[in-house]
Amino acid sequence: MNRRMFIYLILIVSFITVLGFSIYFYKQVQATDRKMDEVISSETALPMFHFTLIGEEMDHDYWRLVGEGAKKTETEHDVFVNYEGPKRTDSDEQLKLLDKAIAAKVDGIIVQAQNDQFTPMINKAVGAGIPVITIDMDAKDSLRNAYIGTDNYLAGQLAGEALVKDTGGKATIGIITASFDNVDHQQRVKGFKDIVGRYEGIKIAAIKESNVSRIDTEQKAYRMLTEYPNITAFYGTSSYNGMGIVAAAESLKRQDDMYVITFDSIEENIQLLENGAIDAIVEQLPFKMGALSTEIMLDIVTGKPVKEFYHTESSIIRESDLPDEKSQRGGAK
Repeated sequence: MNRRMFIYLILIVSFITVLGFSIYFYKQVQATDRKMDEVISSETALPMFHFTLIGEEMDHDYWRLVGEGAKKTETEHDVFVNYEGPKRTDSDEQLKLLDKAIAAKVDGIIVQAQNDQFTPMINKAVGAGIPVITIDMDAKDSLRNAYIGTDNYLAGQLAGEALVKDTGGKATIGIITASFDNVDHQQRVKGFKDIVGRYEGIKIAAIKESNVSRIDTEQKAYRMLTEYPNITAFYGTSSYNGMGIVAAAESLKRQDDMYVITFDSIEENIQLLENGAIDAIVEQLPFKMGALSTEIMLDIVTGKPVKEFYHTESSIIRESDLPDEKSQRGGAK
């Protein structure tokens, strides 16, 4: 009998305990719901406009700055910017993200147009009533509303002038470009060649493409140095070219007598410039590109007139410019 009463007592205590927890959690849920209702009722209205920015590579220092520029402008206006991109350079993935943004019916799309395959997709967006801005790389034959980025021919000229000045007008050059088919890189090469071609003491030994790959750049630079051992200078037209060129020169123990100029003041290139492995960098303004892209898109969607081209500045930085460069980069972040 006592044993049965003991079991009953345990069951009653267990029931009361479970009931107590149930009441407690019920009250917690009710309190949470009340808080959510308060937040929702007091929450400010959602941004008026929703833009999508599609970059080349999410983890790339250059594109991180583009994204930060766009997001900074976002905080100053009634707009939300969704920044997306592949983890590694992949134009097919970019096109998928572009199609996704069209399906989502965003108010505006900002995209880097890597090749001709972007033209029909951009036209599809515009046909659906979504304005498009190309950034960093243009699609001139598309219906895009505007382009924001570097004047690539001028940037190539700046690179040529820097090389002429730094080498005293005497050099045998190897050129590595990201792509033979990309118009922007074609312009960077053309601008460069138009300058160095004026000097009898400067010769171009060879030109190869790297497919926007550091490893491919290193392999191509190594091959060029093997085939043309008289090369004394390199010009790279994209961010990763400098690193690959330096690696190839070091493997052949040519780093001490090799002049290197490349594009973009990403962290790795800045370190190589600081260490003397790179002699000069063609600096673009990715943070400003991102900020300006959001501002111009706002002008478009609110019916304000815009230009077709917005060229951001480019300049040459050398080791002596690093203190100012680091200060500016810090301010941009």
